[in-house]
Formats: sequence, structure tokens, C-alpha cells
Amino acid sequence: MNSTNKIALITGGSRGLGRNMAEHLASQGHDIIITYHTNKTEADAVVAEIESKGRKAAALKLDVGDIRSLEGFTTEVSSLLKSKFGTGHFDFLINNGGIGGTIPFATATEEDFDRFCNIHFKGVYFLTQKCLNLINDGGRIINLSTGTTRFANPGYSIYASMKGAVETLTKYWAKELGARQITVNVVAPGPVETDFNNGTIRNNPEIKARLATVTALGRVGEAEDIGPVVAFLCSTAARWISGQRIEVSGGINL
Repeated sequence: MNSTNKIALITGGSRGLGRNMAEHLASQGHDIIITYHTNKTEADAVVAEIESKGRKAAALKLDVGDIRSLEGFTTEVSSLLKSKFGTGHFDFLINNGGIGGTIPFATATEEDFDRFCNIHFKGVYFLTQKCLNLINDGGRIINLSTGTTRFANPGYSIYASMKGAVETLTKYWAKELGARQITVNVVAPGPVETDFNNGTIRNNPEIKARLATVTALGRVGEAEDIGPVVAFLCSTAARWISGQRIEVSGGINL
């Protein structure tokens, strides 16, 4: 597997962690397809930035929680690969797109549960399944999880449960896709200062300070802490890592 001339598909790549992943992969010489849910302006800005570095890039609209739309989306990806990138396949699938929400167990609704399940688990499952014929042998699949599958944070019972399911799923994919030399891994960030979950950490100094005190390195994370790890897992240096959960949290709650 060469280190250049690869193509990455990153869901939720218009801002935050996904944007940082796209930037780092582009800096390693890869071409990028990102998805966005509502903000086309931000997505177009990421595409322009990557193209300014001499790489090819494109943005596609996707609601990963709309399971019925996934078939059409993968058809769109296939057409884009041929028209813009001159190929029928891509190399790295990064399942990053998602939503946040602090929802106490006692007040959670079935609607909340189904929404998080569709976006964070069912959508990831079937999007990846539908992309299998488009991913090159020797490729990479990286699923984003959360530190809260290891430690409990009140209000995250739905979110963390779906991410826990993805972590188990990752091991099965690693086993079943190993014959194609496709590695599958989980990156589990700790608290990160972005606009995720309405910017809860970024906008609340008290929460930010409390999380910093229980983190070995004494601060909350930044998007720049996560993107390079994803880029590493897409490199030849990570070719012997599969089925693993890599927590990138600065040592929180050790």
C-alpha cells in the first residue's frame, strides 16, 4: 500500500474533527471527499483549502441517519470517483459524522434513541456495507467512538451505548475484511473543544476546567489532537494495526 495517491471519504468533514482529519490526510498527499449535512458553505471552504494544497477534493450532502438514502449516496460517490478522480474506488472510509446531546436516562425518549441509533450505529453499519465494493483491497476503515464507552458521563447513555456497539462492530469488520487486507480500527476521542454538542466544552469554562483536572495532561482536547492520529492509521506505518480501539484523550479518568 503506497503512502500517496489515495482517496479518503470522511463523513462529517466540513468542520471540527472531520475537517482536521481531511487537512492532515491532504497534507500527506491524499485526495479527499467529505460529506456535510446542512452547511454547504463550510464544506466548500474545506474543499477550496484542500485544493489550494494541490490535492483533489469534493463535498457531498449526506444524512447518515437517513438509511433509505444510503444506496443513492453510494451511487453518487461512484459517479464522482469516475468523473473527478478518474477511478472507480477509494481507499479510506472514516465514519466520523455524528451528533451530540446530553440526555438523562430518566427523560430519554424513543425518538431520541432511534435518532442516535440511526446516525451513530445503523447508518455507520449500512453505509460501510454499501461502500465495500468501492473500497480498494488494502484500504482502511476508521470508526469514531468516544471516551465515554470506558467511563460513564451522566446524560450520555444513548450516545455511548451506540458507540459501544460500533466498537464491537469494528472487531467483527476487522475479522471479516482481513482477507482483503483492509484494516478496521476505532479512534475514541476524549473531551474535545469544538462546536460538537452545541459547543458544550468550548462554551462552558467550568465544564472545561473540571475536565482538565481529571486529565493526565491537564487540558481538554483540540481537533488538532485527533486528525493526526486518523492520518497515522491511514499510513503504511499502521498496516499491522487492526481491530483496535485507540483512545485519544490525554489520559482522562485514569
